Amino acid sequence: MDRNHRENTRRIAKNTLMLYGRMLFSMVVSLYTSRVVLNALGVEDYGIYNVVGGFVTMFSLISSSLSSAVSRFLTFELGRGDMERLKAIFSTSVLIHIALAAVIFILAETVGVWFLNTQMTIPAERLTAANWVFQASVVSFMFALFSVPYNASIVAHEHLSIFAYFSILDVVLRLAIVLFIAYVPFNADKLIVYSLLLLAASVFSRQIYWLYCRRHFTECRVKWKFNRQYWKQMSSFAGWNFIGSTAGLLKDQGVNILLNLYLGPVVNAARGIAMAVNSAVSSFAGNFMTALNPQITKSYASDDKEYMFSLVERGARFSFYILLLLTLPIFFETEFILTIWLKQYPEHTVNFVRLVLVLTMCDAISNTLITLQSATGRIRNYQIAVGGTMMLNLPFSYLCLELGYAPEATLLVAIAVSICCLVLRLMFLRKTAGMPILSFIKGVCVKSGIVFITSAIVPFILSQSVDGGGWMHFCIITATCVACSLISIGMIGCTKSERRFIMQKVIPSKR
Repeated sequence: MDRNHRENTRRIAKNTLMLYGRMLFSMVVSLYTSRVVLNALGVEDYGIYNVVGGFVTMFSLISSSLSSAVSRFLTFELGRGDMERLKAIFSTSVLIHIALAAVIFILAETVGVWFLNTQMTIPAERLTAANWVFQASVVSFMFALFSVPYNASIVAHEHLSIFAYFSILDVVLRLAIVLFIAYVPFNADKLIVYSLLLLAASVFSRQIYWLYCRRHFTECRVKWKFNRQYWKQMSSFAGWNFIGSTAGLLKDQGVNILLNLYLGPVVNAARGIAMAVNSAVSSFAGNFMTALNPQITKSYASDDKEYMFSLVERGARFSFYILLLLTLPIFFETEFILTIWLKQYPEHTVNFVRLVLVLTMCDAISNTLITLQSATGRIRNYQIAVGGTMMLNLPFSYLCLELGYAPEATLLVAIAVSICCLVLRLMFLRKTAGMPILSFIKGVCVKSGIVFITSAIVPFILSQSVDGGGWMHFCIITATCVACSLISIGMIGCTKSERRFIMQKVIPSKR
């Protein structure tokens, strides 16, 4: 590994540590606030907020595709070192997002309001509050849309320590709001006040991002000049990414709305709790990917393929390992954790939590592949095939609910589709980037599968033989899960060079 690669590796490690510090704090606060909000609002209002707020994100399917385009183009030009193109791309992206905001606002205030008031399953006496939640979510989403180019600049420049600090500020604001709702007496509707306060916090946080980027990145000064060339390039990239964004939203919020239409807001509350657990856990792997993604794109831009493929394989494996360390204890002790955390929780929550965690572990293996495919810029056929396959989540979930299957069936569908998409991604990357498929399958998929099985054997036997319930059982199972996972990862999941690197970092040199 040459000096430049060692420096990049150190940067990835430093940025990952910063993001983990942010994430640990955020996770603790998030789990606490989820419990407090559920108790303060009640199961029904919590379900309403989850499904209505999630419905607004349905309108983000265009913006999320553009966000991927902005991030890819900014990072690519940084890798090439072309500052003039970088400035032009940033200004063009801001103008595109302003135009997009106007379109989404019109859609939300017409189609969105109609669907909320006539099609969704919401008690009549809570419909007014649901409309307040909807409007607050729309405005919050608009501000988030305006900040997309600025957030992409922070990640592209790898100023992730600042990204972590700002995220902590956002978490603190949300914690203050939750404590206010739960413990300060007032006569207004709690659900309405909660949504408006979250809107105010969102607007404040976006302004902080904007001010930082304006002061530290020279390209973050908008020139009100339309560049046709970059508009065409970014629109083409975003247009094909639109398929994948649509598929992702149908998989999550589309299925969530189906559950609401068939089973009501209580099931949405159960799914919302599962998603809160999943968000806390998956952020561990997500932070690692946030630090890794710019290096994958930059190595592609500089045509350093050997280093790029090593990043893709190691990133996929270690994303899976990070999730394994966290999910295995939760999987075996789901009921105990939910009881300690929430005291009472809706039916189906336990199964939702376990299945969502399995789905996240399947998706984790694909994360670096998605980044590499975006870096190539050749995404038309890829999005048609992979995005089209992901869209099958909605019709298959609809079919399961229509036939009377339990709501858990929707997550089993998602897991099966995720595995199919992984296979398709590998096939496309072999053509577009020369990806060595057999190396990835043996080095990532097979290794990860063996690590998972060997890590789970002893905890499974203990969970069946040791009397269930209580803190003693929880501590024994958790310690066993972590110990077995670490041993399996170290002995089976890592290469010799990776084990040597870890040992050098863990065990100080005697010299």
